[in-house]
Amino acid sequence: MIDARTTHVEQTEELAAALAALVRPRDIIVLSGEMGAGKTAFVRGFATGMGVSSDETVSSPTFTLVHTYDTGKLVIHHADLYRLGRLSDVEDLGLRELADLGDVVVIEWGNVAEEVLGDHLVVSLEVDDDEEDTRHVVVSVVGHTWDSRWEQLKRALAKWGN
Repeated sequence: MIDARTTHVEQTEELAAALAALVRPRDIIVLSGEMGAGKTAFVRGFATGMGVSSDETVSSPTFTLVHTYDTGKLVIHHADLYRLGRLSDVEDLGLRELADLGDVVVIEWGNVAEEVLGDHLVVSLEVDDDEEDTRHVVVSVVGHTWDSRWEQLKRALAKWGN
């Protein structure tokens, strides 16, 4: 587990961009945290770090469920599962299959579907009770797809170490 702390939204975006530098095709990243914890800000930074043009608006796909961004190298699918109540609805989106095709999938509120996603990275964001702009970020892994990159990831995120 990696513990990190950001003190403003730009730092959360920078942390996400640092993580994005280590992403490979077929990676799934699950974001968890309460409303307003910074999940969409994380995706914005992640998308920028992956090469999504600054002209392209990265926003939460709360009602459309999935937004897709083509970086020219990899395709990123940004999903928001907040409105989905059943696991079968999540399975119908085919997020695991999109990853299996070689794309990267980032899922807000993804913790509700972890059991159907296979190996993935989990990024939990929590608002600090005392400092509204501060986020406690915990990165952990399910499975083994990040084993060979774990030390690199720890170094990449050390700047925000707790």
